[in-house]
Amino acid sequence: MPWLAVGVFVAIAFVGAWLVAMPLWISGEGLAHPLFGLLAPAMMFTPALATLVVVLWVRRPASIPRSLGLSPIRPAGRTWLFIALAFVFFTALPFLAMLLGHALGLIRVDLVDLSGVQAVIDALNETAGGEAVPIDASVVVVMTLISLPFLTALNSVAAFGEEIGWRGWLLPALRPLGTVWALVASGAIWGLWHAPLILLGYNYQRTDLLGLLAMVAFCVLTGVVIGWMRLRSASVWPAVIAHGAINTATTQFLIFADADSLADDQGIWGSLLGWPGWILLAATILVLVITRQLWKQPEPGLTLAESRV
Repeated sequence: MPWLAVGVFVAIAFVGAWLVAMPLWISGEGLAHPLFGLLAPAMMFTPALATLVVVLWVRRPASIPRSLGLSPIRPAGRTWLFIALAFVFFTALPFLAMLLGHALGLIRVDLVDLSGVQAVIDALNETAGGEAVPIDASVVVVMTLISLPFLTALNSVAAFGEEIGWRGWLLPALRPLGTVWALVASGAIWGLWHAPLILLGYNYQRTDLLGLLAMVAFCVLTGVVIGWMRLRSASVWPAVIAHGAINTATTQFLIFADADSLADDQGIWGSLLGWPGWILLAATILVLVITRQLWKQPEPGLTLAESRV
């Protein structure tokens, strides 16, 4: 195990995240800070910085692109198959989680009147003042669904900053622990890294340990599936697309939520981030275990054939 390299990587990623998020804490404005929209994406590149430091100065691999899963993209068919799987699965998962949350009584879905979308339209018209602009809620839904691939591609740029670290470098570095432990450990570290934002109420609207533990649980379950895609394809690109799809679809599919559910802070527990998402992710992992797909992966090759400098 490259313990020194792992320690340096985690330290840089975590300290970097806190430094980037510090203005949110110092100002006392938290998530309402006017620069939040810039600081949150900037924070996503701290794992990339940690990776750069580790591979250049702590534990240099024989081939940096290959060790990080950047290249070579071959066999190309396998890589593109997993990229497509990542997009389809993690785009559909938030919607399926909402349906399960509705069945469990944790959130209400309105597929007929689209009251959630209509509430947003009404709020925008009220804010704009003057004569209301007629906007059909169904048109908004259709346009949102059409835009999903493009928004995923855009969000994948920021997701790359994280994935080159979590699944590109950290997960392969932890493989001497065994595949399962490496997947769980990398997911837990990923979840804890979110602390600067989660403790301000991001995602779970909680500023306590429960909110952070919920994020860790979500990241461990999601990290196992994304990590499996990374190891099975020997490429980091499916993980990048999966992460981008999650960041896109998790919010975009709120268009199908009932207006009252959107106003209820507890509605998050009926979405992908809450119990329905955890159940579906756990079921996916169970399928991977039963079919023994979790342990099917190419040989590490140069990923572990590293030399110290």
